[in-house]
Amino acid sequence: MNAIPVLLDHLVLATPDLAATVADFTARTGIAPVAGGAHVGLGTRNFLVSLGGSRYLEIIGPDPEQSEPSGPRPFGVDGPAVARTVTWAVSPPDLDAAVAAARAQGYDPGPVRAMSRRRPDGTLLEWRLTDGDTAHPSGLVPFLIDWSSSPHPTTSGLPVAPLLELTATAPAPDEIRPLLSAVGAELPLAVGPVRLSFTLETPRGPVTFH
Repeated sequence: MNAIPVLLDHLVLATPDLAATVADFTARTGIAPVAGGAHVGLGTRNFLVSLGGSRYLEIIGPDPEQSEPSGPRPFGVDGPAVARTVTWAVSPPDLDAAVAAARAQGYDPGPVRAMSRRRPDGTLLEWRLTDGDTAHPSGLVPFLIDWSSSPHPTTSGLPVAPLLELTATAPAPDEIRPLLSAVGAELPLAVGPVRLSFTLETPRGPVTFH
């Protein structure tokens, strides 16, 4: 199995303190993430780093410049006491066909909804993704995303920290593997607590995040 999933679009590192996590990432790697933009109405914003090619890392946390959202912030950023890799996304060739195929295999990745954010340079990014309570709660099964004709986040000159490896552990890996297969994804899985880990190539050597 490949150390890097073929359809990987991005990894999600959620944090209750965006500024502190960005500073920690910079200190550990020697690479400074750049501001991605705010998710208006959701109470979050993000910073980004390219993982090489059309893959990237999203560091997401509460946006202090927005008022409290009406519902929970995405990716559970209000929950963890520390930054944590909470999930990942794959970009299938046809999002709707991939959702239908997953449901036909007994796994519902959730409904497809549209989202957008504006980059600091004013460029509007628009995408569609799967989202819902039916998605696997571990975060180990990726959500699906489609950027369609929108600029991809990696086209904005992000700093690069090549992804060396993406792995995961779960108490019962054999329960997760069929769900990964249903969405056309692959992920090295071992027995252990629920955890998603990735290793980056950086100016300060390989650095692993969980």
